Amino acid sequence: MKLLFGTGNLAKLSVMKHRLKKIDIELIGLGDLKAAGKSIPKVLENGNTPLENARLKALKYYEAFQMPVFSCDSGLYFDNVPDEVQPGVHVRNVNGKCLSDQEMMEYYAGLVRKYGNLIARYRNAICFVMDEKRIYESVDSSMDSEKFILTDKPHSAIRKKGFPLDSMSIDMKTNKYYYDLPADELEQFAVEDGVLLFFQKVLNLN
Repeated sequence: MKLLFGTGNLAKLSVMKHRLKKIDIELIGLGDLKAAGKSIPKVLENGNTPLENARLKALKYYEAFQMPVFSCDSGLYFDNVPDEVQPGVHVRNVNGKCLSDQEMMEYYAGLVRKYGNLIARYRNAICFVMDEKRIYESVDSSMDSEKFILTDKPHSAIRKKGFPLDSMSIDMKTNKYYYDLPADELEQFAVEDGVLLFFQKVLNLN
């Protein structure tokens, strides 16, 4: 099966290709379509949950390209804060304002000072559009990231523009910053095995 992964992120595409080749899926990304001269539609990701955003993207890309497509989205959730404080899909947008990297770090550091170190995880969702009648979705916990700690003391040396919270993230097993772990130990954002299970289940239904 030839399948479109609704992402322009080459790193995500590469990892997903590796996982899904086990079930004989030929995966392409939005960059492949753009290189072939296709116009990529803009998707307004204004859903309130990861699944709503994944669905918006998958349906839009299916409408545009008329081929099987799936999209994923994620949200950040904490174990130890009230519901009204949960960032979810609005990680950078707080009280109607889009925060800069520095403002994000200051805001989440403030939550840590109020509630203590935050036990965090990314919850991920997938929407797969086979055709107009066959649409499959999941927010199964198998696609969640590993739990990690968000601290108010950023890494002393490493910051990456656009990813301010990564410098505040600590591995729960080792109590080390993720930036200090070997690359092969980074599991925080690993969702690909859950996606593989999702497709194995869906394909068994067809």
